[in-house]
Amino acid sequence: MDESDIPDHLTDTQLPEPPPPSGPGLFGEDVSAPVRAAPPVAVEPALTAPAKPAPYRVLARAYRPSRFEDLIGQDAMVRILRRAFATGRVAHAFMLTGVRGTGKTTTARIIARCLNCTGPDGQGGPTADPCGVCSNCRAIMADRHPDVIEMDAASRTGVDDVREIIEATRFRPMEARVKVFIVDEVHMLSRNAFNALLKTLEEPPPHVKFVFATTELRKVPVTVLSRCQKFDLRRVPAAELMAHFGRIATAEGVSIAPEALELIARAADGSVRDGLSLLDQAIAMGVQEAGAAEDGAISGEAVADMLGLADRGLVFDLFEALMAGRPAEVLAILDRAHERGADAGLLLQDLLALAHVLSRLRASPALRDSPDLPQAERQRGAALADRLSIPMLARAWQMLLKGVSEVEAAPDRRAAAEMVLIRLCYLADQPTPGDLVRRMLPGADAARPMPMPPPTVSVPGEPRPPAQAAAIQPAAAQASARQPVAHPIGQTGSQPPRAQTAAQPGGANAALAMARPAPETPPDAPPAEPPPPVIPEHFRDVISLVRERREVTLYGHLLHSVHLVRYAPPVIEIRPEPDAPRDLAAKLAAVLGEATGQRWTIAISTAAGEPTIDAQRQAADEGRAQEASEHPLVRAIMAAFPGATLGAVRDPLADEYRLPPPAAVLPASDTGDPDLAYPDLPEDMPDFAPPDAEPMDEMELEDEL
Repeated sequence: MDESDIPDHLTDTQLPEPPPPSGPGLFGEDVSAPVRAAPPVAVEPALTAPAKPAPYRVLARAYRPSRFEDLIGQDAMVRILRRAFATGRVAHAFMLTGVRGTGKTTTARIIARCLNCTGPDGQGGPTADPCGVCSNCRAIMADRHPDVIEMDAASRTGVDDVREIIEATRFRPMEARVKVFIVDEVHMLSRNAFNALLKTLEEPPPHVKFVFATTELRKVPVTVLSRCQKFDLRRVPAAELMAHFGRIATAEGVSIAPEALELIARAADGSVRDGLSLLDQAIAMGVQEAGAAEDGAISGEAVADMLGLADRGLVFDLFEALMAGRPAEVLAILDRAHERGADAGLLLQDLLALAHVLSRLRASPALRDSPDLPQAERQRGAALADRLSIPMLARAWQMLLKGVSEVEAAPDRRAAAEMVLIRLCYLADQPTPGDLVRRMLPGADAARPMPMPPPTVSVPGEPRPPAQAAAIQPAAAQASARQPVAHPIGQTGSQPPRAQTAAQPGGANAALAMARPAPETPPDAPPAEPPPPVIPEHFRDVISLVRERREVTLYGHLLHSVHLVRYAPPVIEIRPEPDAPRDLAAKLAAVLGEATGQRWTIAISTAAGEPTIDAQRQAADEGRAQEASEHPLVRAIMAAFPGATLGAVRDPLADEYRLPPPAAVLPASDTGDPDLAYPDLPEDMPDFAPPDAEPMDEMELEDEL
């Protein structure tokens, strides 16, 4: 019976039964007796194979940009490329550089799609807005286009691999409009491979484009860079990363707290791919297992535990305890962070980053209203920055920076971190060297910074000013009283005990005694009058004063380009060289007026005047060398040692410019006036041997002595 003969109302399990047999059977048996029918066989319907779930794609691949609009943080590059496609000025080679995860390879694929897009109707040309539906766009997005060749230079570094590319450039594209070669990590190519690529890169066929990507631009030869258009893909700001991650979390149907997004964006360090990997890990961690906020979102505390970071508030508490000098509280906070799983090295890096943020807030108060800073830095950080000074923050930065390297090299990271923090705790509230110098000055208020005295010029034979005389007093006179150092933040009673060191003459204790502050001035004592300004007596003193004021350019011109005509304070006549700046006289008058408190007149003269200080110095050196070379003793030594040369001849009486002292302080033998002799020289000091002196042997010298 054919299947077509089965009625429609019958199922597969209910087939029509044949009529019962009748009459004798084949072997004479009675077949009319009812025969027990076999039970019907149920036919099971065909089972449908379950559909296999699609393999999971990580967020970094699922949300990979496919158009220029999807790129975040690269507005300058996108604007230039759009303009290039609009005007038809697309380069034949691009060099994309930047840190990992900023979109170098993604940008290269977008450029390949823009070059080969044909539009939905198949008639389009190169465009900055690829359609995404044509065959070329779909094939490039799926990484299976035969004319878009991607090569990993990290695994194919030899010259033979580059020769394959050069050979492939000879053939026209099979399907696309342009054949695009994308070379990732191009800095890994060998030197011979770069050299083999130069000629083709400089003059490629019109149907070939090159797109290079690298994270180490300095390793790429300059000859290659000069043949490419270079684009620097910048780190994406944390605010843009937070907004981007928030949109992706919403698209994935996941609720995550803003504090968690902030931690992920900060840990990404400007890399979109790194941030998406961390976001993927946070989503996989799950709300129920890792802990959730009140609204059911993934909390910042859970993400901090996942990253091994300390809570931001805990970092602020630790930094405040460090700056206040409370080691017991510091160790307690460190133990609490260790119990939560925070790494000791990462904790020091958080403190280092906080010191940097506080320094920026202290140096530029306008940053307190910047939306790029998190809420904690804008509120609590700004208040902490107001209570700390730049020298203290700089010292904390240096110690933490050194401590990070110590922790990385130590066998016990936690113990090393504790030692670093204890050391910082005991040194954070110490005064800076500038404060110590100000405290040592007589009449200085220890609680208020005192301006430094105006620079003075030291002249041989002239008594020192009162401020300088007080600065060089013996340590015993300075250490008669010691003033306790106030804490920068916190209470004085919480200061940890420090070992008391007795000041002894000599060694390190003497240096500590020199560093002790002077006793406070009584409240009823009249304020100390500043010392009167010292007027430079000579033109060389003027040049020294300019150097002390750190006017480097003016100091150099006064040495090499100025001839002194007349010096009569407060009037100076000079003749500048033609290469001297035109405002030299005005600058010199301003510096002298600020230093001395008087008005100076700098006149430009046409008289010859004296040689420049540099010319006088050279002439003095040559004269001393000539005089020394003609001395009989030196000539005898030169004759005894052939090939010997005369080195630099130094005059102990010369000034800092290697010139003899001015006429006002010349010795009596040069000026004829016994009152102008050197006051510092001993009376029984022997003169240098005259040219006609005879050599004296050692025995005669001992007899004379």
